[in-house]
Amino acid sequence: MGKTDNKIILYSPQSELVVNTLENSGVCFSKRRYVVKKYEESALIFVATYDWFVKEAEKYVPKPEGAQYPYWAVKDLDSVDQSTGDKLLKLKVPRDEVIFFDMYDWNKILCLRYIGETEEDEEQFQQMLVERGINKEKDIILTNFYPDLKAQVQDSWKRLFRHHEDIKQGNIKNVKSVQAGLWQLKKEWIL
Repeated sequence: MGKTDNKIILYSPQSELVVNTLENSGVCFSKRRYVVKKYEESALIFVATYDWFVKEAEKYVPKPEGAQYPYWAVKDLDSVDQSTGDKLLKLKVPRDEVIFFDMYDWNKILCLRYIGETEEDEEQFQQMLVERGINKEKDIILTNFYPDLKAQVQDSWKRLFRHHEDIKQGNIKNVKSVQAGLWQLKKEWIL
């Protein structure tokens, strides 16, 4: 899994601004305002999910002073979206500074969806939505019409971190694609 000296090899595409900041300052932190600027009209969804992530992820890896939002990285080069033209950083990161999760679970959160214990649990949740006449699952989060379901969906998001310790130990058998959150990027991590 890319283990060396309790470190892991990760890949992270980053803008020229981030790369230059790393070169000049040695460390870089992601800020809320950068996310708002990047996602513009979709920023509301990203800010809501990133805020949730920050609150929960701090329970696994403490956020250093100066960090607001995470940087994203992946274990497999095949999982990198290289269409943006950003510079691809290959990083060697201490495992205790990484928040690990399954990329597919994170995508469910970005789509404001329920994360089930199992696929069957997710299917049952979807069936319940059909029975209640809810056509768009994201409406549960984006409106105030379903407070009970909203709490249930948001509570399910805590399952994002269900594989953290296993991945940290190198066990990825139940993970489709390893994604990582990093509170900071350090020049010393770049290979």
